[in-house]
Amino acid sequence: MSKARHSLSEVVYRLRDFYGWPDPPKVTDPLCMILLENVAYLVSDERRELAFNALREKVGLIPTEILTAREEILLEVASLGGMRPAARVEKLRRIAQIALQEFDGDLDNVLKRPLAQAKKSLKKFPGIGDPGAEKILLFSRTHPILALDSNGLRVLLRLGYGEERKSYWSTYRSAQEAVDDELKKDFDWLIAVHQLLRRHGQQLCKTNEPMCPSCPVRSDCSYYQRSSRPT
Repeated sequence: MSKARHSLSEVVYRLRDFYGWPDPPKVTDPLCMILLENVAYLVSDERRELAFNALREKVGLIPTEILTAREEILLEVASLGGMRPAARVEKLRRIAQIALQEFDGDLDNVLKRPLAQAKKSLKKFPGIGDPGAEKILLFSRTHPILALDSNGLRVLLRLGYGEERKSYWSTYRSAQEAVDDELKKDFDWLIAVHQLLRRHGQQLCKTNEPMCPSCPVRSDCSYYQRSSRPT
């Protein structure tokens, strides 16, 4: 495992100067975040938002509204979110069923539980693993943890935080543990870090052919230092 050369705060400052400070998340309600995650698949953020807005306008975001909605309307909404819309209609109905049967349609009490219990409850929903559950708890300002999507995780690993392991979750945890001492227990800061790392991974620090010459943190990047060495 290579060690990050500079502090996370310095990396965040450079990303902020490059991209600007991100706007607060548009969706922070836990059930709405679960629906947002499941209404689309392998599409851009813009198209996911389009499908979510259509769900809100044509069906509603209350579990009973989703369960009683006509199949063709849900299919129309899910079709905006990419491939296999019928499978996503099933997921949306399953989410509504779980919300009603397990939580009486209200997830606010879930957010009040200890971290491990809250994550376990949220993971009952389709499409929600540990990273997704942590994102919900962060964006809802319930638990001040640094949630990471795959883009943000890739950025941290390349900067030297954590290491690739056999499982995704083990790799994810190694990055969180490596950066833990540098985190601020401040929701605004943690949410912004999540968003900046994610955006950087999407736009420059891509899985294939990362745009290292344009990267504002390449001087801190262990991956760049290795890849730029003469062979």
